[in-house]
Amino acid sequence: MNASVASCSSSPAPDPAALATRPTLAAWLEEYAAIEREWMEGLATYGIDFAPRDEDAAAVAVLRERLRAKGARFRNGGASVSVGRISSACLACTGDRGSRSFFLSLQCNRSCYFCFNVNQEDYEQNRRLKPGWRDEVDAYLAAPDAPTHAALTGGEPLLHKPEAEEFFRRIHDAAPDVHLRLYTAGDFLDESAARALRDAGLQEMRLSVKLGDGPESDRVAIEQALATLALAREVIPDVMVEMPVIPGTEDALRALLRGMDSLGLFGINLLEFCYPYGDWEEYRRRGFKVKNPAFAVLYDYGYAGGLPIAGSERACLELVEWALDEGLSLGVHYCSLDNKNRDQILQASLAAAPSVDEELCQLDDGDFFYRALKVFDGDAPVARERLREAGVPFAENDEDGSLAVHPAHRALLDGLAVARSVNVAQPDGPAGTWRLRELKLEYPA
Repeated sequence: MNASVASCSSSPAPDPAALATRPTLAAWLEEYAAIEREWMEGLATYGIDFAPRDEDAAAVAVLRERLRAKGARFRNGGASVSVGRISSACLACTGDRGSRSFFLSLQCNRSCYFCFNVNQEDYEQNRRLKPGWRDEVDAYLAAPDAPTHAALTGGEPLLHKPEAEEFFRRIHDAAPDVHLRLYTAGDFLDESAARALRDAGLQEMRLSVKLGDGPESDRVAIEQALATLALAREVIPDVMVEMPVIPGTEDALRALLRGMDSLGLFGINLLEFCYPYGDWEEYRRRGFKVKNPAFAVLYDYGYAGGLPIAGSERACLELVEWALDEGLSLGVHYCSLDNKNRDQILQASLAAAPSVDEELCQLDDGDFFYRALKVFDGDAPVARERLREAGVPFAENDEDGSLAVHPAHRALLDGLAVARSVNVAQPDGPAGTWRLRELKLEYPA
């Protein structure tokens, strides 16, 4: 599909007859559609291929309903889906201000085409060991929010084994209750290193496993991963896998999950596979396409993961259901790209809360954007009269004549063309002041 005609909007299709008599609402919807088109046209410079719109949407919706019926847990508006055990660090991923990830360097002995470290700020400089990593740790320990979870990632942290050991010991000695975890591909993990890391306070290890290079390569990768996991399991309290689910690798992943379950491992985090704005040709020759729409709400997200690949979410949910049906004892958690972005929005919303008029808008407990209902054109005076009669607060915009009200009062707007305003909190002016910026109108609401 040509990027210039792809769409990121996930709202139902507007009723043309309704919009014909509501020119201001129609103009705003077109304004946001134009922003999305411009964004997609910018992506076209990468030569990206997009999947047909909502290609897997119906199948994913059915999968989610089955998983709900079978008792799967849904968090963050369905961006996180899990069965069985789940790491406390995953639960702390949104909203816990005492949770933080660190890296010693972005240096890595592997060269995965889907690695998003190239998107990290000062990537080339940070491929060297960071001289100030100890200062970062000390600042974390001294912060007003009590530390709860700390992770060491990379690059490959075990390229710097002495510093990795010191990292965990430095935090553990100062704050023994902090949950400490390590991300590694395992190439440099041996029994001696595992014991040293455990003694320094490490509680959880997450192994990355690369699949998708062919059946024989995948078989070898699984054998090596299970050997490393078995070694770690003898030493480190909680051992798990965290990896992207590449469409087409489902059979290999089922073999990996069976092997992990036989070892009695803690669990696996299945990540949505992403394109990190690198060489698209590597994706094209494998037949991949970017999910369309890529995001439910278009925004400049800070997470460096990039764009979700079509088919990965469906594969992840199918694996969660398979593990549930198989009765595997290990925890299985689907962590979507949306889930990775949630904490950025939540932290901003929490910081802005004292500045937000909660009588007019509502913090969504799923994606953490602020939402309000809006009416335009001839619907605005009708809504104004109803809301005044009911004694309900509302806000009017003198520039476009719109009227906004809290979503709790939706019943008072029955019969009108109602849009849902999606807003993000952003710093505004002096330190400590915030404003809401509208990102999208969902219509019909």
